Formats: sequence, structure tokens, C-alpha cells
Amino acid sequence: RERERENAHMHLAWKLVCLCGAVAAGETVHGILRTVLLHRRLGVKRAKRLSVVSGSAVCFTVCWQLVPWLGLRAGDHPWSLVGVGLVLVAFMAAFDITLGRLALRLPWRTILQDFLPWRGSFLSVGLAFLACCPWLVMRLQAAY
Repeated sequence: RERERENAHMHLAWKLVCLCGAVAAGETVHGILRTVLLHRRLGVKRAKRLSVVSGSAVCFTVCWQLVPWLGLRAGDHPWSLVGVGLVLVAFMAAFDITLGRLALRLPWRTILQDFLPWRGSFLSVGLAFLACCPWLVMRLQAAY
């Protein structure tokens, strides 16, 4: 019985890894499209501000498809869904920082400014929404 529980936890962990990867892939494509399509037209700052809405929609769509696959229900495990959201936030923050430093070779100052809303960036707002996405998805899907 203990072995079954361990296997279930490992299975959930792998599903979480897949969810994080899918969100990261969606956000990467979103970021590339933002850069190619909006930076010249709107400017970098305006494009980034606007993209918090479309980026949140990307994250919500990925969560809508994959969070039910985790097997957690909003009514049975509300804190588990909040935990999933926090895992997503931690992963995406680490992903953004790693991508900025290693791939884009951005200085720490530039990367950290992306997390500061008082500097005009809404990345932290998007991450706050991402934290709520798993719970919100399951609440909305339970309503249908």
C-alpha cells in the first residue's frame, strides 16, 4: 500500500513536470511572437505590458487542458491546486531568469526589473494570475 502511494506521488510529479514544460513552451512561443510582431509597432515596454493579458490567456489555456489530468478536484483538494499554482510560479520565474541570463545574456538588473510592477512591468501580475490558474480552472470546469 505504501508503494502504491509512492507511485501515485511520482506519477503526479511527472505530470507536474509536463504541465510546467507545456506552460514554458507556450510562454516561449508567446514571447517570440510578441517580439516579432509587437516590439517595432508598440515599443518594447508597451508590448510587454500588453502581453501580460495574452500571456495570461496562454497560461490559462494550457492549464484548462492539462490541470484536470492531474486528478485533483477544487472541492476535494483546494490547497493542492494552490500548491500546483505555486509550483508553476516558481518554475516560470526560474525559467524566465535562466532564459534571460543564459540564452539572452541579459544583466541581472534588467531581469529583475521585469518582476517589478512599479518599474512598469507586469510580469509579477501575470505570475500572480498563474498561481490562481489551476484552482480557477477546476472551479470553472466543475461548474459545467
